[in-house]
Amino acid sequence: MKKLVLFSAVAAIVLASCAGNPEGKKAETKDSVETASVTAVGEALAVDTAASTVVWTGTKVSGAHTGTISIKSGTITIADNAIAAGDFTLDMNTISSTDLTGEYKEKLDGHLKADDFFAVSTNPESTFAITEVKAGATANDVVISGNLTIKGITKNITFDAKVEEISQFSVKATADFNILREDWGVSYAGKKDDLISKEINFKVTLVAKK
Repeated sequence: MKKLVLFSAVAAIVLASCAGNPEGKKAETKDSVETASVTAVGEALAVDTAASTVVWTGTKVSGAHTGTISIKSGTITIADNAIAAGDFTLDMNTISSTDLTGEYKEKLDGHLKADDFFAVSTNPESTFAITEVKAGATANDVVISGNLTIKGITKNITFDAKVEEISQFSVKATADFNILREDWGVSYAGKKDDLISKEINFKVTLVAKK
């Protein structure tokens, strides 16, 4: 009986120390791809930074936090009524939680900008450059690969996206995927009794216009 109680106690501690990842399909990750070989001919549209959004979610044992990062600039190239290329820059100084207010928000936002997380003082920008676009399951679905650079570390990721609107004058696309944060040196584990999930979820809406 004592062994059963001890086993149950140990199991409870182990479960309490594990944080489930946020909902979302994990992006396939591999080494970066040489972008010099990636070319696209078509209509280059400027990203509407006011209409475009990047929403992040991270989970921990005791709950979750969500927030935003502003897109600083970007372009999407359209060819034959399809996305052919694109490159985007995120302003990491704008990373912010949206589920907190006051002192708690200030503490979390400051920590996210610190070296434990995104080291914003030395890495003020993150970038993403499309290296390949493939057809998806439906006419509106695509599979996008691109080089994602965070904290000066570049990895090539592949994820599903949906093209909601497209023409030679405008495009709107969305994506919902997870990355393993340690691949980009974001290795803060969290408190011993409140560990942070290994993955971060990103929900992206990109709007570009001529």
